[in-house]
Amino acid sequence: MSPWQDIELAIREAIAAPFAIESRTAVGGGDINESFRVRGNGLTCFVKVNGADRAEMFAAEATGLEEILRTGAVRVPRPICRGANREASWIVLEHLELLPAAEAGMRALGASLARLHRVTAPRYGWTRDNTIGSTPQVNTPSDDWIAFWRERRLGFQLGLAQSKGPGRLITNGERLMEKLPAFFKGYRPAPSLLHGDLWSGNAAMMPGGEPVIYDPATYYGDREADLAMTELFGGFPPSFYEAYRAEYPLDPGYEIRKPLYNLYHVLNHLNLFGSGYGAQAERMIKQLLAQV
Repeated sequence: MSPWQDIELAIREAIAAPFAIESRTAVGGGDINESFRVRGNGLTCFVKVNGADRAEMFAAEATGLEEILRTGAVRVPRPICRGANREASWIVLEHLELLPAAEAGMRALGASLARLHRVTAPRYGWTRDNTIGSTPQVNTPSDDWIAFWRERRLGFQLGLAQSKGPGRLITNGERLMEKLPAFFKGYRPAPSLLHGDLWSGNAAMMPGGEPVIYDPATYYGDREADLAMTELFGGFPPSFYEAYRAEYPLDPGYEIRKPLYNLYHVLNHLNLFGSGYGAQAERMIKQLLAQV
């Protein structure tokens, strides 16, 4: 049985109504999955497909979207179903008509993200591991944010980078991990609900202006980590940050910690896409070490 026959059956069972695929259109823009707009019986869905071994990645994505949905803080696509067979794994999501986020949408997104970050948990981490891109992301809960960032984030990525980056990158990275407490003097972040992979490619708006975020790498951690990533790949407009700060002011030390949080994502890009990111990671580590 082909993946699409199983996907069709899974949608039919999830909506408890007749459904047959009438059209399937490839949608570009992602690096990890194949994506499609699927229509049938008056319903339009967004379907992501990957290898059979990626079923847990989609399971974690669905759980993360549901975690954000429950807050009511910001719009995300609603998961419809997910599954796998011997050929493929997939996730089926509510299809949303999305537009690039204009000024008003970005201002609304800033306020919505601040409300999301006010949702907290007792510990850092999450109930399950997930992925950042296609890289495993370890979310074993911890009471110690510094230890969490050292072991589950920077240390994990540096371990993967052993064969990809120059030797001094690893050596200096280990030195940086030893000095992490210096970046957190007098600052203990709340375990906030994070999107986890928030850059401009994972945010848009509905035709009426409502902001939408998607493709999460959800966990509970320092909200500054979400904010920092919004500034990494081109950044969001000033209206986004103004609205966020008006809703939830930031600690003065954010500017110092921002590159520490973005280092995680640059190391992940090194591990996903190759040595072109090695020099950037090395520069960031040197600059961080120079501050302590």
